[in-house]
Amino acid sequence: MVAAVDGICIFADADESIDPAKISALAAADLGIARQASELAGQGSLNQTVVFSSDGYLAVYAIGRIALLVVLGDKGLNVGRLLFETRPVIDRIAKILTA
Repeated sequence: MVAAVDGICIFADADESIDPAKISALAAADLGIARQASELAGQGSLNQTVVFSSDGYLAVYAIGRIALLVVLGDKGLNVGRLLFETRPVIDRIAKILTA
């Protein structure tokens, strides 16, 4: 999913059991809290958060300060590879959204 920083879903490709509007809103809240924590701790700009659950993952990536990318994966997801592969995708989405 791609969402605005306020949590409004821009685009979603998700299973029918997933409500993109709800996930986008929660992901925006997650990103906002993590961004504030990162800045208050003096750790610089936040890039991403990953929620590790018993049955999978929710990864939220900042697309500058305008949007976010949400990736849901099952417990078989290779999180290291996901973190590596998403950078060019995020850069491309940023270019599209700021064009």
